Amino acid sequence: MSSSVDPQSDLSRDSLRDLVAGLRRHLEEERDLGFEGWPQTVNKKSGLEPARKETGSKRPRQTLAEVREELGDCRRCKLHRKRTNIVFGSGNPQAKLIFVGEGPGRDEDLQGEPFVGQAGKLLTRIIEAIQLTREEVYIANIVKCRPPENRNPEPDEIAACEPFLIRQIKAIQPKLICALGTFAAQTLLQTTEKISALRGRFHSYQGILLMPTYHPAFLLRNPNYKRDVWEDVKKVRAEYEKS
Repeated sequence: MSSSVDPQSDLSRDSLRDLVAGLRRHLEEERDLGFEGWPQTVNKKSGLEPARKETGSKRPRQTLAEVREELGDCRRCKLHRKRTNIVFGSGNPQAKLIFVGEGPGRDEDLQGEPFVGQAGKLLTRIIEAIQLTREEVYIANIVKCRPPENRNPEPDEIAACEPFLIRQIKAIQPKLICALGTFAAQTLLQTTEKISALRGRFHSYQGILLMPTYHPAFLLRNPNYKRDVWEDVKKVRAEYEKS
């Protein structure tokens, strides 16, 4: 009896190989971005894992300008279809403190700058209240393009944009991050906890102190929570003075 090869079986094996290769590339890229704990490639001849790379042997840290150039005229998710401008970020490229919000609104989309609308004006007052200026800090968002009608960013949109935020943070190397609102805090901390449970205390993001607090847009609708934000940013200021 002659044997035959099932083409579907070959296709499945090819698909599996492609999937594994893609996953390996993704893990290696994440490791290069600073994530620890990814498995190292095993040397097939010796069966031993290679020694951990020293910090100096990692690929050179990008500048903010290089990250922006890599982002380009981004079309990595559907948000590009209705945007006016990419809102990359603004502020001090050597800031000790980064504020991370959710995504651009109408004013930000038109001007290409983060937090320039009503919520942005409130953020400016918050920054000034802790005796800093917008020029001394850096401000960015989880997603760089405005979600239609200011809806919440969707998981695929966050996944497409988050690597560039990670690169921004690595380029700046801040001492502190203030995550504004649910999406910023949950994305950076990889949690589903509510912002009300996260705020008020420091967390660690890649060795950086991170304080979650309410988003300024939420405060415009719920001014009673301003006192909570004030308590949060006072803690940020105290740590800022130590750094």
